[in-house]
Amino acid sequence: MASDTCEAARALVASAHRITVLTGAGISTDSGIPDFRGPDGLWTRDADAGRDATLAAYLSDPAVRKQAWQSRLDHPIWTAKPNAAHKALVELERSGRLRTVVTQNIDGLHQKAGSDPHRVLELHGTLHATVCLGCGATGWMRDALKRVAEGEAEPDCLRCGGILKSATISFGQELDGEVLRRARLAALDCDLLLVVGTSLSVQPAAGLVPLAARAGAQVIICNAEPTPYDVHAAVVLREPVGEVLPDLSSVPPFGGGGQFSSWGDPSTWS
Repeated sequence: MASDTCEAARALVASAHRITVLTGAGISTDSGIPDFRGPDGLWTRDADAGRDATLAAYLSDPAVRKQAWQSRLDHPIWTAKPNAAHKALVELERSGRLRTVVTQNIDGLHQKAGSDPHRVLELHGTLHATVCLGCGATGWMRDALKRVAEGEAEPDCLRCGGILKSATISFGQELDGEVLRRARLAALDCDLLLVVGTSLSVQPAAGLVPLAARAGAQVIICNAEPTPYDVHAAVVLREPVGEVLPDLSSVPPFGGGGQFSSWGDPSTWS
């Protein structure tokens, strides 16, 4: 990192008591999982690649569902391992300063790296589970993919025979209200929001940045390309997240612990 931006980012991390992290696809590219909107992203190279992520198309077109199941079977998530950036956030959590990881990713690599699952909020769901769009029954993705590998082009719900999909949020599908509520609270209840590897082009995840900034938090954005919310950041970093996060996580806290009150802390409400 350039020395001035490096020192500014390190100083913010050193002085932070309650850190919330927002991560996107860019944190997992070093693990072999392509991003979507980067220069070599899936949707940059093929504008039709995300069609099976649209709920309406998935529900109405059996061909889309069959292609989606084949894509799930061959997804790089199944062989991906946490990289240095994921592990750096675990170290930041162990230092006692990182309180919540809000992720747009569906790969589960934060938990696999060692992040406390209770501190990880998966805004867009997880590819590791399935849900029936008919009766709402949930299950393990590995069980459904075993059926695909054995010849079922489109496994249905074993309870009701309904359409089965991954427990991820498709375009046109509402986010889990409780997960979103907790994510917004995490944005309010921090003194530093660290944004990593996301283009901040999808709502409501992107809206967490101005929410945190208006509540008084400092914001660091680390992304390879400019984002619409860079204006809210005290520091913007363009360097690889696999280099940035280990550096920032190694910064010791300045001045020790102590109490910190934020807008998200009910004890401060009058």
